[in-house]
Amino acid sequence: MRLKDKVAVVTGGAQGLGKAMALSLAAEGAKVIAADMKALDFDAKNVAGKILNVTDMTAVRKFYDDIISTYGQIDILINNAGITRDAMTRKMSDDDWQMVMDVNLKGVFNLTRLIGPQMETIGGGSIINISSVVGEYGNIGQANYAASKAGLIGLSKTWAKEFARKGVPVRVNAIAPGYIMTDILKTVPQDLLDKFAGMTMLKRLGEPKEIADAALFLASDESSYITGHVLSVNGGMRL
Repeated sequence: MRLKDKVAVVTGGAQGLGKAMALSLAAEGAKVIAADMKALDFDAKNVAGKILNVTDMTAVRKFYDDIISTYGQIDILINNAGITRDAMTRKMSDDDWQMVMDVNLKGVFNLTRLIGPQMETIGGGSIINISSVVGEYGNIGQANYAASKAGLIGLSKTWAKEFARKGVPVRVNAIAPGYIMTDILKTVPQDLLDKFAGMTMLKRLGEPKEIADAALFLASDESSYITGHVLSVNGGMRL
């Protein structure tokens, strides 16, 4: 019960990595609010689902106020909500660029601008931004996604400095997953999956639980001396 009595918010918590992280935190004693654009399709002890559009600041503020009113504080924030709208740069529309920036970058800013200062007030906390191997190294056809995920690394390092500047242990880190076997990848042809696996040193794709385990570590006191760090969980994809 490493997170007993902690209150955690996980965005994009209805499925995939968000679901795995929400369940992992709850299993360790946290009270988890899983925020998403759609309702949860799973039942779990200590996990409450909330509908939230992270790009809507009015909705974000109400979401924040409701949680503080109900739970009193927020100890852990995992900014996981994200989308892709892939296209080569010369073909990428303004809407596809802006939509990815709004969800992946501005949505993270919207929540953290409220929750980070609250963590300063309560005496500490852990913020985890879910970036990507694409944010570290780029990828053809994903200029918008790569830029947004690289931006999360810059935000993580900036917030690690800002929120701890008064000596309060608010820690901010990023996780950069590689290719993880979520439902999205299950629609990819097997030959491509084999190619992705072959790009790693471990010769396999990752599992959602492996990202959840990394998030659990960064959320817990076991990582109490780690902040401003990018944890690459990619099977040695880019050594």
